[in-house]
Amino acid sequence: ECKRNCRARVVREFCQDRELDARPRESPSFCSRFTALTIAREPRSKHGAKDGATGASQGCADTTPGAAATIAALFEPDGDGQTPQVVVLVGAPGMGKTTMVRKAMVERGEGTLHAQFDRVFCIDCRAIALPKEASVADLVSECCPHQRELAGKIVDDQKKILFIFDGFEALGFSSVQPEAELSSDPGEVKPLELTLLSLLKKTVLPEASLLITTRPTALRSLGRCLEGEYYAKILGFSAARREEYFHRYFENPSKADAAFGFARGNEILYSLCVIPVMSWTVCTILEQELRGKKNLLECSKATTGMMLFYLSQLLKHRDRDNPQVLQQFLLQLCSLAADGIWKHRVLFEEKEIKDRGLDQPGLLPLFLNEEISKEGEDRGNVYAFTHLHLQEFFASMFYVVEDDGEAVGGLGRLEKDVSKLLESYSKSRKDLNVTVRFLFGLVSQKSIEYMDKTIGCRISPRAREELLKWLQGRHRGISHPGQALKVSEMDTFHFLFEMNEKSFTQSALGHFSDLALQDIRLTLYDQMALSFCIQHWAGLGCITLQGCSFHRQDPEAELNATEELPCPIHLLCRALRHRGSALRVLRLQWCGLSESCCAELAALLAEHPGLARLELGDSSLGDSGVRLLCEGLRHPGCRLRVLR
Repeated sequence: ECKRNCRARVVREFCQDRELDARPRESPSFCSRFTALTIAREPRSKHGAKDGATGASQGCADTTPGAAATIAALFEPDGDGQTPQVVVLVGAPGMGKTTMVRKAMVERGEGTLHAQFDRVFCIDCRAIALPKEASVADLVSECCPHQRELAGKIVDDQKKILFIFDGFEALGFSSVQPEAELSSDPGEVKPLELTLLSLLKKTVLPEASLLITTRPTALRSLGRCLEGEYYAKILGFSAARREEYFHRYFENPSKADAAFGFARGNEILYSLCVIPVMSWTVCTILEQELRGKKNLLECSKATTGMMLFYLSQLLKHRDRDNPQVLQQFLLQLCSLAADGIWKHRVLFEEKEIKDRGLDQPGLLPLFLNEEISKEGEDRGNVYAFTHLHLQEFFASMFYVVEDDGEAVGGLGRLEKDVSKLLESYSKSRKDLNVTVRFLFGLVSQKSIEYMDKTIGCRISPRAREELLKWLQGRHRGISHPGQALKVSEMDTFHFLFEMNEKSFTQSALGHFSDLALQDIRLTLYDQMALSFCIQHWAGLGCITLQGCSFHRQDPEAELNATEELPCPIHLLCRALRHRGSALRVLRLQWCGLSESCCAELAALLAEHPGLARLELGDSSLGDSGVRLLCEGLRHPGCRLRVLR
């Protein structure tokens, strides 16, 4: 959405004259939704990008030394008092580079940038379609069509001019040209490539400032064009900015709170929202879910579904004429991700990228960041997925996406052994949790259909049988002989909720009769997962929650809440009231329950025909809370025999 309106013109006109008071026009939604990004400024470099300037954020976008939030801040003096003249803004696709440029243009129109620059010219490198030959004055004329006759005068007055090259990686021309071929005259007509290089190398208009946005993969060639440049890396949304973005997107405070609470309660989703386009993806999907609803308590949109939508957006209009190329690329990408997850690797060497055939400029930058190797190393550059959870997602895809056996088999890499993955997770590799969770989401019927129709990948249904068998067997060893079979791991409910299929859940839990959890801080996402499973668990007879606490949002928000929160156990009690519930025993011991829970418990006592035992040890119900419980006990439908 951020880029759609931006590329309608080849070169955008942002050379406002103060007397004319011309201002760039942006859609109201862009201006209202814009949220500041965290940008880390790097020290001045004479040798290309500083080490670490282009690495993957891996979900970290909080306070960073040298952080800036606006384009204007990037041109402020550094710690040594040096004012940057050339700034390279680096970021992976979807991190907000073009959005920052658009915001700078709005600020220029509003006068925010007047103190730094009198003239601002923005060139969209992705859509450039100028004549094959042009001068700098011609570029200015294209930027300011209503002032073509003044182009020569504008470039003659070289003070306080800023040229913005948005999307440098799209130019794709050689950065190595003989110095003698470059221009020093703004009016001299040269091949477009030479004219642009003359600006970058500052043989023409040496006093002008430059802002260049680029993906990490173009840094090597860009570094050959520049001298004394500064680097800045977009880290994405900080924790506070993520919440701000949700509120700006929805405008309606209650819907914004509901959507952000949903995302905040899901650790994987919340971490991914550091990527601006992922925040947009989540908001877009939740906006549809909230139509006609007050909350998202019934939302069935799992993390996997949102990841698939995100993937489909990245791959839109790419290699449609040659889908086999895209399929081969995705298969190799998934193999790379899985290999890295198994070996605890997040950095991959350039040789490995090339050996797998992943060095495709139209696809690789969508998923991997390129890091410049340290000075003195000759191993080539290294690559990292733009977020660890993205690597885990593609690692999951490796195990379930069908291929002809030749695509990845020739490299002698991992086998697609789902059982081995699950066994390793059960025994010692708890770091595989997210990978396993995505695995369940990918084999849901909805995901299988979506992948086939939208992305063009076929998912093998065989993995469903292995996952079902594993779930049915993993808790049997925990239960003691002669005792009821119980489920005592919260991740089981996460996995089933991620798949979100009634029949699969019934089959997975059908052999168990008890649920026992201890000392868990139950987030809203946890409670939704529990409630979904309880509703489809016909043989559930006993629930024991010891030392568990119920939360509707993050602790900081709860401390600052101005209105009373709904009953913490609302979702649990609602799930237990479903038809067919066989529950006989409910133990909520040391769960910190208060008076606010008693109305829900009373309703449960009144409506549940089989509940015979209720234990509320170490709760602070108060006299009024007990009175509410008594109303439920007096109800004709109450069958309770023991209250503790």
